[in-house]
Amino acid sequence: MADNPLTISSFPRAVIHIDADAFFASCEQSRNPKLQRLPVITGKERNIVASMSYEAKARGVVRAMRLSEVRKLCPDAIFLPSDYETYSLLSKRFFSIVRRYTPDVEEYGIDECFADITGMQRPLHMGYRRIAAAMKEELDLAFGFTFSTGLAPNKTIAKIASKWQKPSGLTIIPGRDIHEFIRGMPVEKVWGIGPQTTAYLAKLGISTALDFARRDEEWVKERFSKPFYETWQELNGRFAMGLDTEEKESYYTIQKVKTFTPPSSDPEFVFAQLSKNVENATMKARRYHLAAREAVCFLKTQDFRGVGAKVKFSRPTAFPHEIIAALEPVFQRLFRPTKLYRSTGVVLLKLTDDIIIQPDLFGVTARIERLARVYEAVDGVRLKYGKHTLFLGSSFSANRFAQHLGERGDVPARREELFKGETERQRLNIPMFMGEVK
Repeated sequence: MADNPLTISSFPRAVIHIDADAFFASCEQSRNPKLQRLPVITGKERNIVASMSYEAKARGVVRAMRLSEVRKLCPDAIFLPSDYETYSLLSKRFFSIVRRYTPDVEEYGIDECFADITGMQRPLHMGYRRIAAAMKEELDLAFGFTFSTGLAPNKTIAKIASKWQKPSGLTIIPGRDIHEFIRGMPVEKVWGIGPQTTAYLAKLGISTALDFARRDEEWVKERFSKPFYETWQELNGRFAMGLDTEEKESYYTIQKVKTFTPPSSDPEFVFAQLSKNVENATMKARRYHLAAREAVCFLKTQDFRGVGAKVKFSRPTAFPHEIIAALEPVFQRLFRPTKLYRSTGVVLLKLTDDIIIQPDLFGVTARIERLARVYEAVDGVRLKYGKHTLFLGSSFSANRFAQHLGERGDVPARREELFKGETERQRLNIPMFMGEVK
């Protein structure tokens, strides 16, 4: 089919948003053709829906639904444990294919990205429409499932475009046609506008995206913060939000949360799960040379009720035993022996560069330096032999048993069938995909 390029004036900037359709479930269907056209659901290990195929979605299944509820709606549903190792590797492959067309790619999530293709017509010998189509065609072919793609003058409208014809849609919204697409769109469907802003806009008499876009610029500036002013600009066809194409080198917060089954009322076991989360969070902090000034811990019960509390440290730290010691009295206050707990979590806050402080008269600096060397050695062992090769005694119960027992303890196929030369701890960055490993 001959390319029919849109005029440059239609796209002063050309931004594509690409969204993998039902990514996790689609990965499972693609590598096991027997699952094609069946209601496939991932998230078995957590007992809630993480992803569902479009066949399951058509039966009324939605994300975060409990599997017991899914069985009532869809008795023939196929439940699988989430294989995040494979999904992550395929996500990297997804982004590498997009980067064949432009270096300006923002990895917005594991299954979606933005790509700025402004000025790429001449190098690629294609118009913007054809570039978007070529990206989608290559991705669909490479993965064996579909991607929904939107082309527009900015990120906000590209997001609207990619969702316009899901699944497997390719929607182009030039600047001159934006008003047609947002005319009847509820304002809460616009990327970046949440429930509170939606309620505020309703009080101002605004219910659709076009209503908001047509408001006077000064009126918007007076009533809304910068992010919402940028959204208003993009609804009017301007390019206000640049792409974040830099690889992540630091973090404002680090969060680690784990669900376990069966749920437990054993304080030692539940605290061990929290301790394991702290070890994982601080491991990541040390990798980026960060230390936390504060931390929040939280516990979630079997009925999905959560409690939490914050602690502050006398100095920034990335040493798990120090954080665990500070959290232990908090845990004792939060924990209720009469409750069944299903998950724990920790968030490291107010992260700062982890630097050794100046020498002091009381030997604190020397102790910190010794601990830093200890954890450097521990991290080296973990890197070589596996993340949980070494762990603190407080995490023993969590590491002694599998995260999930019984039916929900099923492991993904990628962990059952290893490549030649692999072990459970030493793995190749290769997804088990497009067929079985023999």
